[in-house]
Amino acid sequence: MTRLFLIRHAHHDYIGRAIAGWLPGVGLSAQGREQAAALPDRLSHCGITALYSSPLERAVETATPLAERWGLRTEIREGLREIDFGEWNGRSMAALEADPAWRQYVEHRSTSRAPGGELMLETQARMVAELERIREAHPDAAIAVVSHCDVIRAAVLYYAGMPIDFYQRLEIRPASVSVLGFGENSPQILRLNDTGDLA
Repeated sequence: MTRLFLIRHAHHDYIGRAIAGWLPGVGLSAQGREQAAALPDRLSHCGITALYSSPLERAVETATPLAERWGLRTEIREGLREIDFGEWNGRSMAALEADPAWRQYVEHRSTSRAPGGELMLETQARMVAELERIREAHPDAAIAVVSHCDVIRAAVLYYAGMPIDFYQRLEIRPASVSVLGFGENSPQILRLNDTGDLA
């Protein structure tokens, strides 16, 4: 069985306050650096042999302790990047809550896009395509993939056969690990939003 360990980047200071999106220079907070440093021990018994990451700083910083501990090269893939929030990149949550377009976007992700951004369905398509390329390149292996909250949600919904508008039903916390398994039968969701020891 091929297993994909989908890791959300660790904590940064925009979480709960503003949309980081594709903004450059959004690195991990002190809490996030602690979370990232704990990942190698949490995943130490999983037999991971390859490591992929979104190109955004917070994801690469989360992947770095894994690469250093395991002697792996972090492969950067654009398909793992955060949703493009377009004009909403950098906007505060307080400002967005006053925007009717934001409410529409939150409630109807399958048919709403951020101004100048992408549909979550488009995000899902590129993320799943990237995951399929990764798993085909590593048969019967355990692979770590560092990405972003809604991008991981989109992938899990796809493999679960659930509508994209159910995205808020899935919790994906900073530095959490969700595991997809690919064997002879249908894909399996082996873990979801795990923030503990995966041994």
